[in-house]
Amino acid sequence: MNLPKTALIGLIPGIFVLDWISKRWIEQNVSFWDTKVVIPGLFSIVHAQNRGAAFSILADAPDSVRGVVLIGLSGVVTLIVAWMFRSALLKPRTYTAAGRLALALVLGGALGNLYDRILRGSVTDFVLVYWRDYQWPAFNVADSAISVGAVLLLIDLWRQKETV
Repeated sequence: MNLPKTALIGLIPGIFVLDWISKRWIEQNVSFWDTKVVIPGLFSIVHAQNRGAAFSILADAPDSVRGVVLIGLSGVVTLIVAWMFRSALLKPRTYTAAGRLALALVLGGALGNLYDRILRGSVTDFVLVYWRDYQWPAFNVADSAISVGAVLLLIDLWRQKETV
């Protein structure tokens, strides 16, 4: 799984573009809060606008507070992840292949959501997963990349701790 640097670097804009295209397609083709069932009882496409953070945290906060906190915090975290990713590429021995891949996934997703927060003031979510009365909050491609990357990082850290 040792991806070349060019593939890792290319993954970042790839996630960003896929996220951007999917969000714009949803906005143009699915009415706000309309639901298209894909797999009954499990998975639907929905058009939701999230003005807050994960799980709509701060969605009802004043625009000035929400903008400063969400854009500022997201910007700082994105810069930290970008710095870590750069370090991982410059010093590959300090990060495993899984760690480098995880950072690329998180960075691509973070840039996708940060872009929407800055330019649009909200993030379009459209994937809705549910089972009976249980429903996970709607999410998007960027959220998926961030989540997969974060889980990969945790597994990688856990595996490294076991070898020490």
